[in-house]
Amino acid sequence: MTTSTIFWIIAAFAAVTIIAIFNRLVRKRNYCKNSFAQIDVQLKKRHDLVPNLVSVAKGYLDHEATVLERVISARKRASDSLVASRDDIGSLAAMQMLLQSESSFASALQGFFANVEEYPELKANQQMKLLHEELVHIENTIAFARQAYNDSVTFYNIDRESFPSNIIAGLFGFKHLAQLDLEIGNGAPKVFQ
Repeated sequence: MTTSTIFWIIAAFAAVTIIAIFNRLVRKRNYCKNSFAQIDVQLKKRHDLVPNLVSVAKGYLDHEATVLERVISARKRASDSLVASRDDIGSLAAMQMLLQSESSFASALQGFFANVEEYPELKANQQMKLLHEELVHIENTIAFARQAYNDSVTFYNIDRESFPSNIIAGLFGFKHLAQLDLEIGNGAPKVFQ
């Protein structure tokens, strides 16, 4: 074997390795984006449920207008944060903004349901019960989607930081992705009894 042949074999091996690593990083980054999209869908469902909850409760909670306004306002901020985070999936700033707005929204929902508890006729309302059950289901689905996203991000970041992937990641601009420590489930209202 000549030096030239050895050089071309090594160059071909290096090129194949670089392509394989690049493609693996792209695949894992896309898994992260897909996982975030699942969270996005569930958060949007959660946000879309609020007008129905407010509509059902409005007749009962007319003199509790601040509670309704707080939920509507928190929903708007959470929806806006979700839309903004779609453009920057995995960035620390976007994930922190989303976490903060969703935490405020969860707190507003807790306040809303604390008020619902004080109105037995509203609590017994069939439509309110159905909406509440749907919300609890969405909260559980968000928790699973968040875990899937965080797992995808962990696998991506490990691969991105491992040698020799870290070299390829640096050359081609594969950025670190932030996890979403969104514990919405802890703020979920209790199930009506």
